[in-house]
Amino acid sequence: MKILLMSLILILSVIIICAVVAQEEKTPGMGAAIGGGASANISGRTRGKDVVLSKITMVCGGLFAVLCLALGFYMNTF
Repeated sequence: MKILLMSLILILSVIIICAVVAQEEKTPGMGAAIGGGASANISGRTRGKDVVLSKITMVCGGLFAVLCLALGFYMNTF
């Protein structure tokens, strides 16, 4: 059971990392200070793949938290 929970946590963490890295930037960041402040999405809305990636990140993040708590209770480390 412990190995199953740990492997699920590992898989979810890789999915979360990939989903976060694949998302588009929502703010101009440090490039705006140098002069690259033009934004491709002026309205501020997220569209297309960003909506899907955002939902994947939220769902996997919630599952990650639940599995970490379950692993903690299983191992009696609380």
